Amino acid sequence: EPEEAVAGDLVAAVDAVGYPCIVWDLGTATTVSVVDKDGAFRGGAIMPGIRTALSALAAGTSLLPQISVDAPDKVIGTNTIACLQSGAVYGNAAMMDGMNARIVEELGYDAPVVITGGLGREIAPQCRSKVQYISELLLDGLRLIYEKNKK
Repeated sequence: EPEEAVAGDLVAAVDAVGYPCIVWDLGTATTVSVVDKDGAFRGGAIMPGIRTALSALAAGTSLLPQISVDAPDKVIGTNTIACLQSGAVYGNAAMMDGMNARIVEELGYDAPVVITGGLGREIAPQCRSKVQYISELLLDGLRLIYEKNKK
């Protein structure tokens, strides 16, 4: 993810929830970025994006179809599409919950979690950790950066 996007996401997240904070962006790649209690960017992690991973599965196997990313009714799927949807939605939500717990453990203190990006609206409600979904995080951040530099 370009540095400008990370910067925009983080500026807007800090404006929305303060620091420390954990910021997830669910796009072509799934990224997590961490701002510590002093307001410093600590780093993060990059994982394959949900649609990217699903496309690779469909392209790499002869029997797995492209699917819509919607939460199925149950975690245990009873057909191929429900199984793929469960893995995509509940699997990614669980991964994010697990990463959030590890990040908090590494920081040594709690931090609010913000989610943005194309599939954030679908995944955020499935997270068990407390998260806040902000759809226009990047645009908000770029606006804030522009306003700060305009002065």
